[in-house]
Amino acid sequence: MLEREAPTAVVGTELLAWRRRLLAGGGGAAELDWLLDLAGGLPWVALQRLWLEPKREVTLVRSLQELEAIWHRHCQSATPLQYLVGICPWRDLELQVAPGVLIPRQETELLVDLALGRLPALSPGPVCWADLGTGSGALAVALAAALPQGSQGYAVDCSPEALAQAGTNLERAGVASSVALRLGSWWEPLKPLSGQLDLVVSNPPYIPTALLAQLEPVVREHEPHLALDGGADGLESLRTVVAGAAQALAPGGWLLLEHHHDQGPAVADLLVVAGLEEASTELDLEGHGRFSCARRPAPGGPTPGGSSWVVP
Repeated sequence: MLEREAPTAVVGTELLAWRRRLLAGGGGAAELDWLLDLAGGLPWVALQRLWLEPKREVTLVRSLQELEAIWHRHCQSATPLQYLVGICPWRDLELQVAPGVLIPRQETELLVDLALGRLPALSPGPVCWADLGTGSGALAVALAAALPQGSQGYAVDCSPEALAQAGTNLERAGVASSVALRLGSWWEPLKPLSGQLDLVVSNPPYIPTALLAQLEPVVREHEPHLALDGGADGLESLRTVVAGAAQALAPGGWLLLEHHHDQGPAVADLLVVAGLEEASTELDLEGHGRFSCARRPAPGGPTPGGSSWVVP
């Protein structure tokens, strides 16, 4: 993560001229304004005000020279700005990210809302939950902060690098004490909790292998293929997660998944075959069916959230 310099005062006319010069050389305005905000400490609203008051002076936490160096590196190598700056805004969080960990996407924020929307169907008290393939820990941090006090979470990933990054973000958010980190593949590290998980979320790899070469260079050349490659049809990891859900979930427990926008029907079939009920496909910010949800039947079984659990 980049260290910040001493604050630098800049007159609006100088900054706006600098911005026009960089955009004339290529790159998008939204990305450059993001850099000014996240790396320079100049919020978008303050930048817009300069168009009306160009002689106004603003304070940047990094010099224009340093910001320009970051911008040129991004444009020349297609390295994501999030990696160069070391942070990524997501929901109301500021997550640390680095190469080797997937950058959290805006649409994944909705998976948190969908999960929290299932709480009325669970016990009003603490729940036992898991985030499979946690990556940067985005979902785990958001859920740990929002779920009832006393809930116990598990953040699982097969990448030691990603799990370390998740641990850092959990610590930064002050919720590390309620989330246990587990290294391993999908359900395997959670076998001691079989039948006790009230809520499980997962954003697994779902891009078909043949399509990886068609991704934008900023993704294809820099983000970890381990977190992108979903196998020949994109469903390889999703099959594994769905197949283990009925055994891992508590009676009445919910599974919520993110997948590609055209995989909803195939994932719904997997959920039904796995014996889960109330399967539904939910829409993303653009109206595509990007999320699937289902629950383990609870015919007279234990009340979800009512069982005790032990950190294995």
